Amino acid sequence: MKYLLVFLTAVQVWRQHVGADQRGRVQLGATTILPCEISGTSDRLSQITWQRTVKGKAPNDVFLTIQPRIGLKYSNGEDLRFQLIGNFDEKNGTLKFSDVTLEDEGSYTCIFSLFPSGKQSRTSQLVTLVPPNTNLMSYTPLEGNEEVPLATCTAAASKPKAEVRWIKGSLEGKVREELSETQHANGTTTTWSTLLGKPQREMNGQSVQCVVSSETMKEEILETNIQVYYSPGEVTVIERSKDSFECAAEANPNATFAWTRGGLSPPESVIVEKGRLQFPSRNSDLSGLYQCEAENTVGKAKTSVFVHFSSEPAVACWVVLALVFVLLMVAAAFVYFWRSGKFSVLREHTPLRKEVQSNNISGEIEFSHQEKAGSV
Repeated sequence: MKYLLVFLTAVQVWRQHVGADQRGRVQLGATTILPCEISGTSDRLSQITWQRTVKGKAPNDVFLTIQPRIGLKYSNGEDLRFQLIGNFDEKNGTLKFSDVTLEDEGSYTCIFSLFPSGKQSRTSQLVTLVPPNTNLMSYTPLEGNEEVPLATCTAAASKPKAEVRWIKGSLEGKVREELSETQHANGTTTTWSTLLGKPQREMNGQSVQCVVSSETMKEEILETNIQVYYSPGEVTVIERSKDSFECAAEANPNATFAWTRGGLSPPESVIVEKGRLQFPSRNSDLSGLYQCEAENTVGKAKTSVFVHFSSEPAVACWVVLALVFVLLMVAAAFVYFWRSGKFSVLREHTPLRKEVQSNNISGEIEFSHQEKAGSV
């Protein structure tokens, strides 16, 4: 009954020292506690022995002992990752174990050599957890009607294996998921999840999210935009001003633009910058049919615009100036004749003047006849 009581007490103490994870699980590279303590007995303790059963080692491999005068003694080479944090005189051989690896996973047994009761042992399991290395890769397929990979989300070398799922947003129902996994010799698992679909230009730029969840970490969300390569669509020409035109087309990757007139380069005086056509003057010689071609690595498209500059405004200006000049000359001549008195002499000798005078005479005669008739 006494030994049973000691055993129960030791189990309780053991559980209290397992650390953050009560099931003996520890993340790769972290530090954990290997508890080893006994109480409730007055038996003399002569030695504490630690042994383990792990991968790559013989079963029940004794890796260190603790004695009252010698202290900590390594059996198969010094391993400074183990540090005694207990007290031998208090029957406490607890170890702090740092930088845990996958190869350290297994069972660890603490053995008390007591007199006169004999040996008492306590065993616990150490499980190494490995968080996944996450990655989200997007592809750049060409526009088409065949199903191809659009993006792949990876949760690599995790233990236990990670879960991978997608938030598809506007692509829900247009794409599907394909899951695969590989188990590695060290006990880890790599999981891949690929989005498959028929690449259309409407998909380009749409956002999708990959959600990776694991016992070893908080839920992680990776985001990417779907990329689809497609040739230039409809090419349009925008009139920025009366003297400037700009070519535009939707394409991925972005298109480059080239302007021509009649299959040749535009006149030297015309400024061509990227997709813009700039006319420094409205010269009729620059009129004509200009063609804009949009091109990227996938394909090309083109359109034309007729540019017309008329010279009529300039001719009209010269005509107006000529008329003004003529009127000024006539006015100057009028003033000259008026001031010189020649205008009145000229007026007396004109046929128009004589005609007017004769008309006046006939009018007077007619008038006199009318008066006489009236008196009778």
